[in-house]
Amino acid sequence: MIIEKGSKLLFIGDSITDCGRARPVGEGLHWNNLGNGYVSLVQAQLLAKYPESRIRVINMGVSGDTVRHLKARWQTDVLDLKPDWLSIMIGVNDVWRQFDNPLIPECHVYLDEYKSTLDELINLTKPNLKGLVLMSPFIIEDNKEDAMRKKMDEYRFAMKEIAQKHGAIFVDVQEAFDNFLKYYHSYALALDRIHPNLTGHMIIANEFLKAIGF
Repeated sequence: MIIEKGSKLLFIGDSITDCGRARPVGEGLHWNNLGNGYVSLVQAQLLAKYPESRIRVINMGVSGDTVRHLKARWQTDVLDLKPDWLSIMIGVNDVWRQFDNPLIPECHVYLDEYKSTLDELINLTKPNLKGLVLMSPFIIEDNKEDAMRKKMDEYRFAMKEIAQKHGAIFVDVQEAFDNFLKYYHSYALALDRIHPNLTGHMIIANEFLKAIGF
């Protein structure tokens, strides 16, 4: 596994990362402080398989966030916490707001802003990181001609380009869900095509773990 012993691994993103995590970070000692999603599953796997590694996992997901929201809280929620490894999964709401709030353009984050903001945040953070993982946004929809799926793929491929530009690890979450959907309907993972059940979160966690050489 490529994450070093004693590392601080921080996940940041939207509701898919958030999943009811504790606030403020580190509050209390209960096991559920990382929420009920993929971040908690990653932490459990790391602790069970590599107890000697003493990797600290931090969840800084916030439901409803776009990359614009990430920028507003980047100093307190990333830079001030001084992670060794950082994982970013963002973009679902950047796309979704264009479809569920089509008449409120001020909440839309278009592709140019998405790319430039991610670039800016990575440039601010990369000098102090040992490793960076960028996870693609996704929609649990296998019809590639669906309007929202087509738009999500634009943001997904932009994330991949940014990962290549910065030498980051890219995790294609969409591809993993597409592979699952060869056998099951999207309802087996999410009724709204966005917020996955436990199986969906396990798929995300497994893709992250595979990418770090678990």
